Amino acid sequence: MNTEILRVNNLTKSFTNGDQVSQILKGISFTVYDGEFISISGPSGCGKSTLLNIMGLLDTPQSGEYYIDGLLVSDMDSTQRSKVRGNRIGFVFQSFNLIDEMTVLENVALPLKYRGDSLSTRHARALDCLEKVGLADKADLYPNQISGGQQQRVSIARALAGDSGIMLVDEPTGNLDSKNGDAIMALIKDLNQQGTTIVLVTHDPRYANMASRNIQLKDGSVIAENDDVSTPTDANRVAQPC
Repeated sequence: MNTEILRVNNLTKSFTNGDQVSQILKGISFTVYDGEFISISGPSGCGKSTLLNIMGLLDTPQSGEYYIDGLLVSDMDSTQRSKVRGNRIGFVFQSFNLIDEMTVLENVALPLKYRGDSLSTRHARALDCLEKVGLADKADLYPNQISGGQQQRVSIARALAGDSGIMLVDEPTGNLDSKNGDAIMALIKDLNQQGTTIVLVTHDPRYANMASRNIQLKDGSVIAENDDVSTPTDANRVAQPC
């Protein structure tokens, strides 16, 4: 039997703007098992990124429960959430979120610095992760010296650096052209096949269908959940590093 690794139970989230209350998530529930590749799809504004931020412990739900490895984390304070996030979650952002003043290597190693690892340990681990995404030769460059596709690979390497086993990926192709987007998705698929649990948020049906399971949202609710959605596409084939 597969091991449960993430579980959200009846999550809700709303935002208030003056007298107006917008309900973003309306009782979301599902489970992610170790080694799965899950996609969360739906139109803009349906709550995908809000849900992923809660799962990445960057935000908190209004109500409901969120478990990581069977541990209730939705009620933790910010210090506790930061510790769990540093140990168990790798996050890949649409906008890369790299620090311009740091080299590629330093960007990848940054989460390990916050965790307290020694300089030699974090640089060795960062270089290993850059090898995995095909960018070890770019370690001493700065983000503005590499392409957008390469910057997204660096952000993936950074998410791998903590060796958390869980990667949450928010619209990773949103700022890339189709060729680089396909290459990034091929890399994510490959990382899943190597054992990383992936939860991907995307509005692109092609990429959603690369997952083993697709959860479809609309207006803050789950409207469908489909297993075995993978279909052959150009993005399924291993692309050259972008």
